[in-house]
Amino acid sequence: MSTSMKTGADILIDAVHKEGTEYIFGYPGGSAIPIFDALLDSPIKFILTRHEQGATHMADGYARATGKPGVVLVTSGPGATNTTTGIFTARMDSIPIVVICGQMPTYTLGLDAFQEADVSGISSPIVKHSYLIKNIEDIPRIVKEAFYIAQTGRPGPVLIDVPKDISSKMIEPMNLSSGFSLPGYKIPDRIEQKDIETAVKYLNEAKKPIIMVGHGAIISKANKAISFLVEKMRIPVINTLLGKGCFPETHELNLGMPGMHGTAYANKALVECDLIMAIGARWDDRIISNAEVFCPKALKIHIDIDPSEINKVIEVDLAITGDAKKVVEAINAIAKKGSTEDWVKFVTRLKKQFPLKYKKEGKLKVQHVLDELYKLTEGKSIIATDVGQHQMWTAQFYKTSFPNQWISSGGAGTMGFGLPAAIGAQIGVPEKQVIAVVGDGGFQMTMNELATAAINKLPIKIIVINNRFLGMVRQWQNIFYDNRLSGVDLDGNPNFVQIAKSYGIKGFFIKRSADVKKILSEALKYNEGPCLIDIEVEKEDNVYPMVPAGAPLSDMMLEPPKKRSNKPVTGGV
Repeated sequence: MSTSMKTGADILIDAVHKEGTEYIFGYPGGSAIPIFDALLDSPIKFILTRHEQGATHMADGYARATGKPGVVLVTSGPGATNTTTGIFTARMDSIPIVVICGQMPTYTLGLDAFQEADVSGISSPIVKHSYLIKNIEDIPRIVKEAFYIAQTGRPGPVLIDVPKDISSKMIEPMNLSSGFSLPGYKIPDRIEQKDIETAVKYLNEAKKPIIMVGHGAIISKANKAISFLVEKMRIPVINTLLGKGCFPETHELNLGMPGMHGTAYANKALVECDLIMAIGARWDDRIISNAEVFCPKALKIHIDIDPSEINKVIEVDLAITGDAKKVVEAINAIAKKGSTEDWVKFVTRLKKQFPLKYKKEGKLKVQHVLDELYKLTEGKSIIATDVGQHQMWTAQFYKTSFPNQWISSGGAGTMGFGLPAAIGAQIGVPEKQVIAVVGDGGFQMTMNELATAAINKLPIKIIVINNRFLGMVRQWQNIFYDNRLSGVDLDGNPNFVQIAKSYGIKGFFIKRSADVKKILSEALKYNEGPCLIDIEVEKEDNVYPMVPAGAPLSDMMLEPPKKRSNKPVTGGV
């Protein structure tokens, strides 16, 4: 046998390495053993996780922090199906990950063999594209296509299913092609100059314009172009939850996040504006609430790389399909200095009149913790959150100032995302401080990944906001269901500090407001590996401002209602 012969697994790993892959996150199993064997001879470092969902979230966090695709390797059947939550999370937020699954041999497919699952079919609605490799000679091409599809246009997850007989087969790889074959896959690259001129005309004529910056603007690296436009035309900015960091939230023209739990001044400015230009934002329901009454008097401009998003939720007056950075740069080329002084003065007064605030008296408030965290880190840390009340409070009180700083599950709202995403982010950017802010509910869904953090000696800080409730669900039950609490009590929580210590991780505990600054400071200075800070907070505090689901922004609640409602509300928590 020729010494140059390689297995399909060797060819696969070589192709993945050629795409610039430094790390693979995953969990082994029988159908993937040939691929794991090939990894031993590769410079790619494998990160063994404790669950396949954790692996996909780590790849996701890695991709969000670095801008490079994250890679996952798992086995067939339950190993592959365990990745679906993470794939769905990445798809909803346009994150480039490549998931490689071992599969039963091709001659057993469809026979219900041990650990056989049609993962290509199962994942079809939640991936950007999927492949089932049936010919060893196709491996280099498919890998190249998968990485290209994952990263281009609107990014997203791509899945590659590799049967064991294909990964085990030997072949002479010398003449294998890695060319492209992507008929029908086209990325919008032509920007109509007349659309640019119309956008500038609308912006110049507007007296009360707002720019809404979404995650797509971060993906396209449009932050500098947007800053130039904002400064030149003096237009106030709002950012979506995933748009945090594209335009500094410390800037005088930034109004923070709008929508259900956005700042009061962002929502009030939206109600008053006469033009809103969305850049890489998809007008999601958490922002617009009710499409029929959302900014009815305002002209709407939508800039997006994905044509399927145009007019999907909101009928817009002008749509520009293309890369956000290129479109904004084209606008900048002909934009004129704005005349929005009165509007800027108005929104500045709104910021002073309706600031984010909280009461320090009584039991420890989450807002106090996050406000202190922001001050101690000077707003420079990378923040990964779970989903729930703590996520909204963190979005409100931890102001971001640079792209890829904010890592959070937006569209899917995936509990358990925060810790593994922080692990992936820290591996991707080891020189930066990464902090996971998680709720006691979501944390327990993936806290087994403490092992991954400990073994790899990652200096992440894990802040557990412990209120012994599924807080956001409790809040809705409290406000909209006459406080009829059902299924939200987490009084059986373990001692999180002791859990951390069992993994060899240093633990801290905070219960008193007077201890927040001191103990947080100590934890932030700890760099001998990960550390966990269990923070016992007020059990029944609610997040405000709040716009009830389906209600107009003008119905925003700034404080608890005097009378609870038991009327059904639409939309999810």
